[in-house]
Amino acid sequence: MPRILFVTGKLAEPALRRLLAELAPKAGFDYVLAVLPITVAALAPTSWIARHLTLSEPIDRVVLPGLCPGDLEPLTSRWPRLVIERGPNDLRDLPEHFGQGASKREGYGPYDVAILAEINHAPRLARADLLTRAKKAQADGADLIDLGCDPGAEWSEVGEVVAMLCSEGLRISIDTFSCAEAAAAAKAGAQLVLSVNRTNRAAARDWGCEVVVVPDEPSTLGGLEETMEYLETHRVPFRADPILEPIAFGFANSLGRYLDVRRRFPNVEILMGVGNLTELTDVDSAGVNVVLLGFCQELGIRSVLTTEVVTWCRSCVKELDLARRLMHHACSRSMLPKHLEPGLHLLRDAKLRAHGEEALAQLAKQITDKNIRLFAERGELHAMKAQTHVRGTDPFTIFEEISRRNEIDGSHAFYLGWEMAKAALALQLGKNYVQDQALEWGFLTRAETSHRAAKPKISEK
Repeated sequence: MPRILFVTGKLAEPALRRLLAELAPKAGFDYVLAVLPITVAALAPTSWIARHLTLSEPIDRVVLPGLCPGDLEPLTSRWPRLVIERGPNDLRDLPEHFGQGASKREGYGPYDVAILAEINHAPRLARADLLTRAKKAQADGADLIDLGCDPGAEWSEVGEVVAMLCSEGLRISIDTFSCAEAAAAAKAGAQLVLSVNRTNRAAARDWGCEVVVVPDEPSTLGGLEETMEYLETHRVPFRADPILEPIAFGFANSLGRYLDVRRRFPNVEILMGVGNLTELTDVDSAGVNVVLLGFCQELGIRSVLTTEVVTWCRSCVKELDLARRLMHHACSRSMLPKHLEPGLHLLRDAKLRAHGEEALAQLAKQITDKNIRLFAERGELHAMKAQTHVRGTDPFTIFEEISRRNEIDGSHAFYLGWEMAKAALALQLGKNYVQDQALEWGFLTRAETSHRAAKPKISEK
């Protein structure tokens, strides 16, 4: 059984001991704690840890606090035969770090749904702007960049623009009913034309690319089967789109049409324009996209079309990229799409952690320096330093009490204000707060550099 040494500081020692006593038997390892002469080991550089760490018994592996700065070289050069690594930023995540509860994600990541990212009113945009938007969509997960044309006006430069985008390694589709625009785009390298029905299907025979078939009468699927048969006869590859309708305009019935098309044509490729729901519903788009991708995965709909126009849809492509992986994993394994994709937990965290009343009280007693530690849990903010523990729900009241007891300079006051704002927001939304770390917003999270006004000195004894 491997023997692992966990490096920690004085404050975290009790909590780490309790956690490891429960975790080690389950994860199959023995453990040793190295409590360094510093209050918070996560603030100690690896070079300092290498100078102060002593290994008095045989071990196989060393786990450092995830936030300790510096390269691992000072440690690996001193103990070259040991595996030395950083653990998670929060010690409460150690169970996941050691594979407890993480087995469901084995093999996670594959997908079989293509994303078409539409750039609306493409003819109105400068080519540089088009390229920038297209590259971003591709980086977010789009498989094809769909150029949305303007009805009623011919885009004379469509061929040149498609050729330019294709030369940049992008796969392009064109969204138009104009036969001239579709022909020029296909000749320049477009791989897909949206859309075809009775009015322009004859022209599609000459484009040499795949097309999307839509009904002549969307509410009844009128003309869809006839156009599909026509294209099959003339060997034009196609995807069928029964057309998703917005809520209050036939949404439920339109889902039924997708079911009907799949039942009648079990092998045909189908596309869904999910933007008809996300763009036209007053709600953040992530949850809507996830549910629609679940519907698509179960029904074998292998391509979706989205836009990113309104503000609540500005990250739809990335949301769909994560959702298609989540739904593929869940459906292929007949398991719930739960506890699999933390990147889609945007507003609230998947799991709330709490030190608990007793642990916070012990921490408050152990702190001997003047640096303020902030905690937010169970509806309250806590501010602690030597001989001080202020708690409450109002950051202004807490700051006033701290200031009354000790003078706080301007830079430290700004720092505390920033941190307490984050802590108060975490309480409001039901998120985890860890001092000097960014709040978690799923894939929208931006790493935060610590700007703590006063840090514990690593020479602390």
